[in-house]
Amino acid sequence: MNYQKESYYTNRELSWMDFNYRVLDEARDKDNPLLERVRFLGITQSNLDEFFTVRVASLRKLISVNYTKTDPAGMTPTDQVTAISDQAHEMVKRQYNTLNRSLMPLLEQHDIRLLTMADLTDEQYNFVKNYFDDELYPALTPMADDSSRPFPFIANNTLNIALRIYKNGNKKERKFATVQVPDVFPRVVILPGAENRFILIEDIIKAFVGSLFINYTVKETSAYRVIRDLDLDVAEEDTSDLLKEVQKQLKMREHGKVMRLEVEKSMSKHQRTRLVKALGTTESALYIVNGPLNLTFLSKLVKSITGHDDLNYQKYHAYYPAVYREKSIFDLIKDHDILMQYPYDDFQPVVDFIHEAAEDKNVLAIKMTLYRVSADSPIIKYLGQAAQNGKQVTVLVEVKARFDEENNVHWAKKLEEMGCHVIYGLIGLKTHCKLALVVRRENEGIKRYMHMGTGNYNDVTAHFYTDLGLFTADTDMGIDASNIFNMLSGYSEPPYFHKLHISPDGIRDFINEKLDAEIAIAKAGRPALVKMKMNSLSDPQIISKLYEASHAGVKIQLIIRGICCLRTGIKGVSDNIEVHSIIGRLLEHSRIYYFSNDGEPQIYLSSADMMTRNLNRRVELLFPLLQPEISDRAMTIFNTMWHDTVKTRILQADNTYQKCDRRGLPTLDSQNSFIAGAEKRVAADHATPTPTSTAHQFIPMMSPKNEPNPLSDDGDDQ
Repeated sequence: MNYQKESYYTNRELSWMDFNYRVLDEARDKDNPLLERVRFLGITQSNLDEFFTVRVASLRKLISVNYTKTDPAGMTPTDQVTAISDQAHEMVKRQYNTLNRSLMPLLEQHDIRLLTMADLTDEQYNFVKNYFDDELYPALTPMADDSSRPFPFIANNTLNIALRIYKNGNKKERKFATVQVPDVFPRVVILPGAENRFILIEDIIKAFVGSLFINYTVKETSAYRVIRDLDLDVAEEDTSDLLKEVQKQLKMREHGKVMRLEVEKSMSKHQRTRLVKALGTTESALYIVNGPLNLTFLSKLVKSITGHDDLNYQKYHAYYPAVYREKSIFDLIKDHDILMQYPYDDFQPVVDFIHEAAEDKNVLAIKMTLYRVSADSPIIKYLGQAAQNGKQVTVLVEVKARFDEENNVHWAKKLEEMGCHVIYGLIGLKTHCKLALVVRRENEGIKRYMHMGTGNYNDVTAHFYTDLGLFTADTDMGIDASNIFNMLSGYSEPPYFHKLHISPDGIRDFINEKLDAEIAIAKAGRPALVKMKMNSLSDPQIISKLYEASHAGVKIQLIIRGICCLRTGIKGVSDNIEVHSIIGRLLEHSRIYYFSNDGEPQIYLSSADMMTRNLNRRVELLFPLLQPEISDRAMTIFNTMWHDTVKTRILQADNTYQKCDRRGLPTLDSQNSFIAGAEKRVAADHATPTPTSTAHQFIPMMSPKNEPNPLSDDGDDQ
């Protein structure tokens, strides 16, 4: 049977657009707290911006070289860009309808007001006038556009003001000028007088910008911004120094071609036409916006609001077991594998795993992969401390991690300065696996301790990404981990791995083998079940194999947050496949792969989604959960999410996503359920006195106001 028909597949980019619409639905959902709805709207903007800087930019490059090959859904790059443009223009319209018709009126009902110059009291007017004169004016630079001064370069994602001016006494001779809004000042300005009164910096500049043009009169002012191609193009095979090549590309990236031009609705057609021509873009890339440009300012607005905790999600405590205050983390791992579910379980034990290893006199070596870390990473600090304490410390820092290149280059240099051995990644591959290995000398001999996870070693995003992590001292997995690091740092090519599975190639082969086994079970007339949770499913070969399994009678449950190129409801092909997507308070990021295995279930966690890039062009890790109570907990987590009736959308046969029909079903918000469970465990620990110990001073952390990650589906995985 042919499972590769174009009608069986959804285009990857249009599926991503559907995902962003689901995020937009959260901004429109009246059951969400108001300020969280405002945040969600801002997230749709940052998602869309990143999508254009990478995905649309890549498609436009293909068009520029006359690439006409179709994707699995039968669309050429030109087809895709045209369809994306239609969808994106509609999305912008819905974004601003949500802002203007819903969110802003609701904010005003709570006496939270974003004002214009016309709304200001005398006190507020004098305040912004003084602010402009004393702070803004010295930093502003008017840029003319005429025969002697060509149109200036407009940097990516900067806010700019286009002006039409004429010399006093000569209205016929109109000139064009532009002023960049300095990003060193807050975009949201807090006004004096009543509480929660704000104005945007561009409105202040537009009101007083005439003082920059002496003897001229300002006829028109309107804001605009551009989104450029930020795709990093590192020709690794042609460079002997990857770090320098990445740094070079970072400098060049800001000058990428314009992918999108946004202008205020008030801008005249003459000005719009002039900008389109000057920026070398097209009318289809022009977006006329009915409101403030760049809705990411909304997150700053929310943070500036005071006295409305009731309009945010309620804070909660992540769970940190009291036993961590009593015993060495190595003793705990030696006794039993430990499964952690972030952010409901505190991420701090991961940080302290490295911290204790850095100080433990019996630790000989620490080896770790880092894809994304925070700007002030404690893990980096402790790795450096370990090196200074005489440990052998090897760190692979992936300097090609999309949009974290500059941060990772910085940390790579810092780690080297502190005495660590640093690897900058592999030629042609990104290292995306999440693996930490500690080698320790003990009475019984050398022992290896590991942490493996589905998400990054980032102590900040660990508060609002949901991920799973495993601590283990399993001997076979420890040997496999050592072989992985030998492969990453040297020329080792292990003939096989005992329990871990590695991509490129290895994870794909393994998933295919497991699906083939389920197909054989189903064909033998016995129950066969596959459950998978991931961020994205786009690899056509894996989708084809899932179709084959469904056709054979295997029941397949998929939880996919973002891109899904598989289609459900195709008679005889995907009848047995159901796809759920959960978009909620936290960003679903964990990857779980379950196979019923003829009554002896096998469960795996992974850093990899079922995407071609993850399976073919990444170093990824898939690892088993071997101890029964650990695997049982993982499946309880999956099943709780599968039965979510509040934040789940189900993929329909017409390729739309619909909320659950809750009739006759209990109300279950899986994320809230996990939060409640964490709070219950925290309360139970606090109710039970624990012996005083100086071994650890672990304190349950108060999670910040959790918000979904502002990155798109591609965020962690670029």
